[in-house]
Amino acid sequence: MTSNNYQLKNITNNLGQGTKILFAAFPGDGHFNPLTGLAVHLKEQGYDVRFYTSSAYREKVQKLGIPFFPFVRARELDVDKINETFPDRKKHKSQVAKLNYDIINVFIKQGPEYYEDLKAVRQTFPFEAMIADVAFTGIPWVADLMKIPVIGVGVFPITKNSRDLPPAGLGMMPSYNFFGHRKQDLLRWAAKNILFAKSNKVMKEVLGGYGIECKADSVFDLMPTKCNLVLQTGTPGFEYRRSDLDPKYKFIGPLLPHSTKKDAQPWYDERLSTYKKVVLVTQGTVEKDNTKLLVPALEALRNTEYLVVVTTGGSDTEKLRQQYAASNVIIEDFIHFADIMPYADVYVTNGGMGGVQLSIENMLPMVTAGVHEGKNEICARVGYFNLGVNLRTERPTPEQIHKAVEEVTGNGIYRRNIETLCEEFSRYNPNALCENYVRQVLPQTKVVQPISIEASVYQAQKSGKKAGA
Repeated sequence: MTSNNYQLKNITNNLGQGTKILFAAFPGDGHFNPLTGLAVHLKEQGYDVRFYTSSAYREKVQKLGIPFFPFVRARELDVDKINETFPDRKKHKSQVAKLNYDIINVFIKQGPEYYEDLKAVRQTFPFEAMIADVAFTGIPWVADLMKIPVIGVGVFPITKNSRDLPPAGLGMMPSYNFFGHRKQDLLRWAAKNILFAKSNKVMKEVLGGYGIECKADSVFDLMPTKCNLVLQTGTPGFEYRRSDLDPKYKFIGPLLPHSTKKDAQPWYDERLSTYKKVVLVTQGTVEKDNTKLLVPALEALRNTEYLVVVTTGGSDTEKLRQQYAASNVIIEDFIHFADIMPYADVYVTNGGMGGVQLSIENMLPMVTAGVHEGKNEICARVGYFNLGVNLRTERPTPEQIHKAVEEVTGNGIYRRNIETLCEEFSRYNPNALCENYVRQVLPQTKVVQPISIEASVYQAQKSGKKAGA
């Protein structure tokens, strides 16, 4: 693991020598976006890179200069309209019930459909390896039936169960004492045999129908077990300690989306220099219900000593501007985080992995409020490592937000911890590390000479506050 704490350098172009690599992603921004930077990097290194995902991402892929394969047999999914695609989903109210429904219908049952598409893709593009987000359920079919190396990318915290931790998916923090271990043993048994028993049963039935061996006890363990390697976003300092971490997991640092920002005029507002404290608030681009986080944050912080900068992702921006017109409030559709995070003192977020990583890179403590789509696991780590305050809900009250912002701005422990983790982040060069691991799983006839991490490392020097890419 220690070799991961360094950056590779001096990797020359065209090492890929036209090796054919297919990227694949579940159709969600948090699954697709982190893969884009790596896809562009490998293309620039001479690999023949193509992308398979929903048609909703066709334009984004084409802007990267990468050929695109759309879903054909696989169902087109729009995560913004998931309840319209699956009307029965709204009947499931509890977190566990909704998670079971999603695992079965949104993920597991799509696997065979992905397989049919991927077989057709390979007729025109005989890819030699697939790189996919670790939630892409076509992985078992590619690995076991197509016999093609698969590299999973952990776009969220590690979900594989551990004897040292509570069960994945519930956003629970670990305990490492004797009684905590025994409680977690019981919880893992309950998760496997009760909470997620239906999902686990469907998983084995679907895989068994194709003769795919399933040694995984849990749906949370399935995809990692089928991958040759899992390139885990983040660093050990943002992951719970476990004594049984599979060696196929490789920490790669903050794997962030490809940035198209070049010489564009940076966003700036003169109020950034007149307020002593700046609070950045966002709930990403996927969540459209502004009453969950944006509205309570505005209720809590308008007409206070804080400058409140809110990004809506284009959802009801003008309506919020009219409703919360105040001298200390700025509401925009979108602001590049590289332009605003260096000025901010607190980041209020629902816990998307990309935004959290950028917050860490900018040494910006957080207030998190997210539950679904795996955000509970991200938010739990923010709270566990004292990088901010985890409100453990997706609908915080104005009072909860105000109190949490006061805590984060008034207690230096959060900034000290996030500065330490930022320094750890700075030791990683994600794209170079990923390319090294890609070369390790390619058929040996394609590899001119594997790159040795240990033979070509350097300690990155970091000075000042680093803005996100």
